[in-house]
Amino acid sequence: MRRGPVAPQRGARRAAGEPRGYLYLPDYVSAAERADVLAWLATLHPIWEMRYPTSRPPPVGKQQRPLLRPVYWLGNWQFACLDYYHPPKGIANRCVAAEPYPKVLAAIVARAEALVRAKLAPSDIPPQWHLNTCLVNFYGNREVTDAAGKQKWVDSARVGEHRDFEPGPVVSLSFGERALLQFIPHGRHVNPAPVKQEWLADRSLQVFGGSYWKDETLHRVQRVETKTKNLLGPAIDGFATRRINFTFRYVPVAHVVPYAKLSPQARHDVHAYMQQLATHSQFFAAALRAAPDR
Repeated sequence: MRRGPVAPQRGARRAAGEPRGYLYLPDYVSAAERADVLAWLATLHPIWEMRYPTSRPPPVGKQQRPLLRPVYWLGNWQFACLDYYHPPKGIANRCVAAEPYPKVLAAIVARAEALVRAKLAPSDIPPQWHLNTCLVNFYGNREVTDAAGKQKWVDSARVGEHRDFEPGPVVSLSFGERALLQFIPHGRHVNPAPVKQEWLADRSLQVFGGSYWKDETLHRVQRVETKTKNLLGPAIDGFATRRINFTFRYVPVAHVVPYAKLSPQARHDVHAYMQQLATHSQFFAAALRAAPDR
């Protein structure tokens, strides 16, 4: 495996007077590492998830819907229908053990963890913090059928405002087209103006931690550019990917469970997804075989 620079810390940006806990480093990933990451990505088989379980009605006032984009998770998988991970009450049956990081990502993550510990305040880094979960988001255009029955492509490269509830700093790696990420105030605001925005470029790394960035603000991907016209792998039916983002976070180890140890209801809710993943993954195939109700 080709290796990038040992400690690419130069060029980190933090605006004067800005609350602590934010870093942005362009060109963090070397060109050689980028090639290795994209080669590995081409072997993945992302899945489309529905927001709520398909075996029972959605919550009152909510409508069943697919996510805007296909996804893949590493370290542990937070299925949308299990309502993700959000302490203090949303802990049980949320984080299902998943495949480990490939070597090229593990090396980048190790450097990023060292960077976070060197640059962020110790009080913003929980005990045992390490980046043990990763959401791989695929941003691009999705093929849909309109009301007249015609196929068309729509841009679904965005994410609405939200918080990452996992404790400690969040690390994000970007590949492909630039994305405009915005932070907005968290609270009772009507159409609040962003307090910060950053164009996340190809091969860049973003870090945010501490109470201001994690608790007092929400963040969103407002749009993704279409300048280069380059598509990234893997091939996904009905989807054209122009940006891929890795969001690395920390889930306490005690909250990560094998599929076999989920509650019966949770296993039932994600069983079809597990079967789909198992067709291409020995890890998930073994997880299914270990389940008591296989």
